[in-house]
Amino acid sequence: MAEGEGEGGEKKSQRRRLRAACLPRPGCFTVSAADEGPSGSGGGGGGSRPAPTHLVVTVNGIVGSAENWRYAAKHFIKKHPEDVVVHCSGCNGAVRTFDGVDVMGTRLAEEVLSLVQRRPELQKISFVAHSLGGLIARYAIALLYKSATEIDSHEEHEKQITDVSSNQLIDRGKIAGLEPINFITFATPHLGTRSHKQIPLLRGSYKLEKMAYRISWIAGRSGKHLFLKDIEDGKPPLLLQMVTDYGDLHFMSALRSFKRRVAYSNICNDFIVGWRTSSIRHQHELPKPQNFINHVKYPHVVYVEKPKVQDTDFSDSMIYQAKNTSEMEELMLKGLNRIPWERVDVSFKKSRQRIFAHSTIQVKTYFFNSDGADVIFHMIDHFLY
Repeated sequence: MAEGEGEGGEKKSQRRRLRAACLPRPGCFTVSAADEGPSGSGGGGGGSRPAPTHLVVTVNGIVGSAENWRYAAKHFIKKHPEDVVVHCSGCNGAVRTFDGVDVMGTRLAEEVLSLVQRRPELQKISFVAHSLGGLIARYAIALLYKSATEIDSHEEHEKQITDVSSNQLIDRGKIAGLEPINFITFATPHLGTRSHKQIPLLRGSYKLEKMAYRISWIAGRSGKHLFLKDIEDGKPPLLLQMVTDYGDLHFMSALRSFKRRVAYSNICNDFIVGWRTSSIRHQHELPKPQNFINHVKYPHVVYVEKPKVQDTDFSDSMIYQAKNTSEMEELMLKGLNRIPWERVDVSFKKSRQRIFAHSTIQVKTYFFNSDGADVIFHMIDHFLY
């Protein structure tokens, strides 16, 4: 009898551990080799290791948590213990992700500033974001951005540096007072989710897309932003504003200040975010299957497009002229493609975890999404430190 109870207790314990692994845990955490493990406070590290100077901020998507990036954070530190401190943001978790891109972006900016103030050794900053987190990060960097002129108006000869992606001179701005290096998004709906086939789950059905548009209120203000429904006081939708330097928020200048911008996208089996919107491309620009690559080290990375500057006919005033969905999407594409992006296309078509592609691309939970590990390694191996 006692033996049976012992076996039953062990099974219950295993079930509890499985549930704990699958459920998000609240709160942010910071990881660095100098700290010798995760730290909720993110304070300075002790011991003999030198303090890393490159801050990597990870941002979760809708109804997510800081835990979603734990796997990537662990391997960042494992491979580059002397270089990076990884902060998994926790200010926009669970239902707080319904509060709107602007509100969440403000929270993230405040969290980053607080962390930077506690770590005076930091010199560089990068962002790695999943899904809606990419839009949150884009808003946050606009709040954190200061141009070279604002930083030091006397150093005229040092105002510009070379963008490694395009070999062009760019403004030597700072993000939270730090040098911006990498801005990386995973399955982010950069163009929103209003356009045709931008939510693959709806299978291109106009009726279902129309219904999704009507019930987008379920996701709160975030739903309004994603479906471009936030037209207030004569202002264009927020996502349109975010392809310009709008008022005091220098969205594009902030993005341009990073040495490298990368968009990781699922080409299929992502039922939440479409390939076009996550890779910031027109339909005809999507790579054809015959051009896909087979990489032994990164088996799920099927295409890598090097960054290039696109000659686009765009002016900031155009965002006030867009009247329908297709015009809005076209303007967002033109606006965002004024700066070069590296694009990495990912396919889990042959994976048993393909149904979870939206989460697998970031290894949200290792138990369910382990096949995305090579995508995380691809990001870490190509990261600028």
